Amino acid sequence: MAGLVKIIAVDIDGTLLPSVGAAVSRRNSAALTEAQAAGIEIVIATGRRQAFAMPLLAPVGLRPETVLITSNGTVTRTLAGEAIDRFFLPVETARALVPALRPFGMTVFTFDHEGPGELVLESLEQAHARISLWVEANRASIREVRPLERAFDSGEAPVQGMVCGGVEAMRRAEEWLVASELAPQIEVHRTEYAARDLTILDILPRGCSKGAALRRLAERRAMGRENILAIGDNWNDLEMLEVAGQAVVMANGAADLVELARQRGWEIGPGNDEDGVAQIVESVLAGSRV
Repeated sequence: MAGLVKIIAVDIDGTLLPSVGAAVSRRNSAALTEAQAAGIEIVIATGRRQAFAMPLLAPVGLRPETVLITSNGTVTRTLAGEAIDRFFLPVETARALVPALRPFGMTVFTFDHEGPGELVLESLEQAHARISLWVEANRASIREVRPLERAFDSGEAPVQGMVCGGVEAMRRAEEWLVASELAPQIEVHRTEYAARDLTILDILPRGCSKGAALRRLAERRAMGRENILAIGDNWNDLEMLEVAGQAVVMANGAADLVELARQRGWEIGPGNDEDGVAQIVESVLAGSRV
C-alpha cells in the first residue's frame, strides 16, 4: 500500500463525474478499482441519495462492500445495501421548515425508502422550471403534496430537506436558517453553481455532514486523519476535506472554495474533465504521496 493513505473519499458531481454526461470515465473507474485491489478503501461521499447514485456507480466495478455516504452524510450504506448509519430530521422540525423556506425557493424532502414518495415536493411545475434535468431523472420517485406540511402527517421523518434557487436568494436563506430558532436542530450545507445561478441548500439532522460520516468510519477502522485523502469540489465537501490529512479540491471547484484551499495550503487537483480523480489516485498508487 502506498504511503499512509488507507482511505480515499471521493465526491461524485463535479469531482468523479465530468461536466457533461452521467458516466464515470474509464480512467477514473480503473484508478478506483486498482486502488481497492492495492488494499486502499474507496469511500464515495455524495449529496445524492443512494437510488440516485447507484446507476452511476454500478458500471465502475467497485466491490459490493464499498462504503457509500449519501444525502450529504445522513445515510451510510455499502453498495450492496448493508446499513451502517442513518439519521433523521425530527418531524416537527421538518414541518416547521416548510413555511420558513417557502419564500426562498423550491423545497424537497427526502425519505429513506425507494419508490414514489422518496422525494416529496409541493409543485412539480416549480421544480421543473428550476432543475428540469433533476426532475426528469427522479420523476418516478417524486410525489407532490399540497400543502407540503402534510408530507409529515404519517409521522415518517425525512433524512434530508433541500431548498434550491438562485445564488443570492439561497445565501439569504442560509443566513436566515443559521440565525433562526431552528438552527440548533439542523445542519445546513451549500452546493453552489455560480455559472448556472443555482444553489442547493441541504438541511440535515444536527451533526450530519460528509465529514462526520467519514470520521465515524475512520474511527471504526482505527485510522487517523493522516490515513485519509479526500477529493471534492464544492462547499458541501468542506467538512470531509477538513477531516482528511490530505485534502484535494478540484480545479473546477467553486471559486471561493478553491481560494480557501489555497489559503489553507490544500492541494488544487486537476479538473473533473481531465480525469482529475484518476490522476490523484494514480499518484497514490505510484507511491508519490506519503
